[in-house]
Amino acid sequence: KFGSCQLHVEFLLPFMPEARGQGRGNSGCYLQGRYEVQMLDSFGLTGQNDECGGIYGIRSPDLNMCLPPLSWQTYDIDYTAAQYDSGKKVKNARITVKHNGVVVQDDVEIPTATRAAPVSEGPEPGPLYLQEHGNAVCYRNVWLVEKP
Repeated sequence: KFGSCQLHVEFLLPFMPEARGQGRGNSGCYLQGRYEVQMLDSFGLTGQNDECGGIYGIRSPDLNMCLPPLSWQTYDIDYTAAQYDSGKKVKNARITVKHNGVVVQDDVEIPTATRAAPVSEGPEPGPLYLQEHGNAVCYRNVWLVEKP
């Protein structure tokens, strides 16, 4: 479990040519189990908040940097946990996401936990979840360094 951190994740999305929408290699990276950065084969799409690089249900990426399926891709995430005083949230979480080396979310404020987050917002540290939707998403070289 962790608070503020830097996270590196390499992922490979499957080739699912008959699938549409959220069925295209769907996964996600939940920071502290609360805030999801979407992983989805959105190569050639517009880049919405439910596509690769989006903060699920909250904010679309500034640019769609999704590579074709079966290509290894990277997320480098700088995450600052929400701050609490006497159990009350006084500062929202913030996130910067580099997708394949390009900033697609730049110091974005996350006002609430994203939809379907397995952990409720709160002051305590939380885990990293890599979401499983039954698609053959592969991961490698996952590392996390806590920030002071």
